[in-house]
Amino acid sequence: MSEQNMFPAGWIEQLAPLLGASLPDFLHSYEDSPARGIRMRPGRAPLDECTDPIPWAKDGFYLPLDSLAGAMPAHEAGAYYLQEPSAMAAAAALAPHPGEKVLDLCAAPGGKSTQLAAYLKGEGLLVCNEPVPSRAQILARNIERMGVKNAVVVNHLPEELSPRWPRFFDKILVDAPCSGEGMFRRHPETRNEWQITSPAGCAQRQLQILSHAAQMLRPGGTMAYSTCTFNTRENEGVMEEFLRRHPDFSLKPFSLPGLGECQGMMRLWPHKIRGEGHFVALLVHNGEGAAAPRKKGKPQKGQNAPALSKQEMQLASAFLQDQIQESLFPTGMFAGRVIMAPAEAPDLSGIKVLRLGLHLGEIRGKIFVPDHALALACTPKNPWMMDENAARAYQKGEMLPAPDSCRGWYVPTLDGLSLGWAKASDGQMKNHYPKGLRK
Repeated sequence: MSEQNMFPAGWIEQLAPLLGASLPDFLHSYEDSPARGIRMRPGRAPLDECTDPIPWAKDGFYLPLDSLAGAMPAHEAGAYYLQEPSAMAAAAALAPHPGEKVLDLCAAPGGKSTQLAAYLKGEGLLVCNEPVPSRAQILARNIERMGVKNAVVVNHLPEELSPRWPRFFDKILVDAPCSGEGMFRRHPETRNEWQITSPAGCAQRQLQILSHAAQMLRPGGTMAYSTCTFNTRENEGVMEEFLRRHPDFSLKPFSLPGLGECQGMMRLWPHKIRGEGHFVALLVHNGEGAAAPRKKGKPQKGQNAPALSKQEMQLASAFLQDQIQESLFPTGMFAGRVIMAPAEAPDLSGIKVLRLGLHLGEIRGKIFVPDHALALACTPKNPWMMDENAARAYQKGEMLPAPDSCRGWYVPTLDGLSLGWAKASDGQMKNHYPKGLRK
């Protein structure tokens, strides 16, 4: 089969003007295996099997193709996120600062969201939205797994959010649904889904999403637009049309290590870098007018976080002070759990919220039962150090032996990484690893 016959009809003809003399090199790159990437949680050393650093991604490394990192206990405990190398470029271009309010508008499964969270370092606000309910659940799980404390996960169409949060965010990422041409090597089955009309249909929806995102960006704020496709219709074409419709926006030049400089738009080609196809553009809102006022202190009413009673506050605070090294301050209740919500969360009344800040635990009568998320996000005062075999047994839900002298709550750890909760009594460590995560 010729190289041309490996791809959808009309696709190569569409790209040929962009590639020029490099077209043969581009086609030959599809004979190579796709690169694998891993992004370590800040502060974690790379795995022994990590090879070269990914130049444009902080804490990013290349992985061998046969790596089993996704099956290791450390993966479920949030030590790292497996992510395609080129997909790390968009969040790196946006590069939010601690304390900023950031929106990831099309966020599932969570690779870019957790990368943005690493830039924020637990300060400020990260709102992660995914319109598809099943994918939003996966997003929420990855936010929990990676120990993100200051995120709100919501499930809405962009047009449902823009009237609610005008000019609210400092930075917005729009990783838009696209025709997926850049993933033809990594996921060959997607080639069968592409049609010559695909780019035009995607571009129309991309412009709609960007228009709603623009309404939520404060004056002076920055927005990143990314796709995993090559064609100009969904990339430069969308940018040109967006700027025509929104004269208060302009392209913002940027540079990324290993990828060079650009005047606001950058395309990643698989025959030029170790990664798949991607496109990233950076926009700045030059419009006048005041941004939405910043709120300080506790979340206001209407944010799905009813206040705690005095007894609930005492139970939660006593447990946190006894078990957790960091200073944590319960702010309310959400979905039956005591939480610590981000101080600058927007008004969430009427919003479908899947996660609100850090879930701390539940009040059961006169007992506080800690949440799995609390262990993954914080440093325990009572770690229970394990080897990898014991960690695997724990994550399967098995009961483990404990010295008779041990009583109360412990956090099983592997190489300093918290795995979850366990409660010791009568020579056993009762397993509190969530049943839905056991393997």
